[in-house]
Amino acid sequence: MKSVLILGAAGQIGQLVTKNILEQTNLNVVLYGRNVSKRLNNLSDERVEFVDGDFDELSKLKQAMAAVDMVYLSFVGWGDLTQNIVSMMDELGVTRYIAANIPDIYDEVEGPFKAWYQAHTKEIHTGGPQAAAKIIEASDLDYVILRITWLYDEPGNTNVHVTRKGEPLRESQVTREAVARFVTDLVDGKQNYHRESLGLGESDTDWDKPSFY
Repeated sequence: MKSVLILGAAGQIGQLVTKNILEQTNLNVVLYGRNVSKRLNNLSDERVEFVDGDFDELSKLKQAMAAVDMVYLSFVGWGDLTQNIVSMMDELGVTRYIAANIPDIYDEVEGPFKAWYQAHTKEIHTGGPQAAAKIIEASDLDYVILRITWLYDEPGNTNVHVTRKGEPLRESQVTREAVARFVTDLVDGKQNYHRESLGLGESDTDWDKPSFY
């Protein structure tokens, strides 16, 4: 049975993805993060393995990765962490990598949302997130980078609009539930994207700022 390693599993989207996988697929899950065995004991299942560790514990991280078929990084990893993950995956022969990131790493945010977004992110999108994407794109991994716009919660709302690299991203918001649904479909093969950088937003939200601000 195939298995997926979720890095940053204690985050909100990581937990939603884990629940989706357990309920809707036959995949095994390895959950990696600080004290996840205690923090996520509500997710205990015969298909779940907990690995308590920090991301600078490279030997532990590599061991957790050794027996999986794919890796999902559920937060924005900057250059050093990304390089460590890519190097480990290459060494271990794990090829499928799904990594969260933020918009505007290609200057792709357009429309009314651009001014508000850049004011609230400053220059972060030209720093670590951009460097991480470059490392992934230069690798030979079967990757999907997810450039996720401003997040909010709305159970049941899985509306997601996907844009490819080179296309403008105008959506101001998207639900965590929609992102988790999309990630679940990627790891289960229902979404067929490979070696792509995708923007994720909610349809018809090309506003000057998210609705909850």
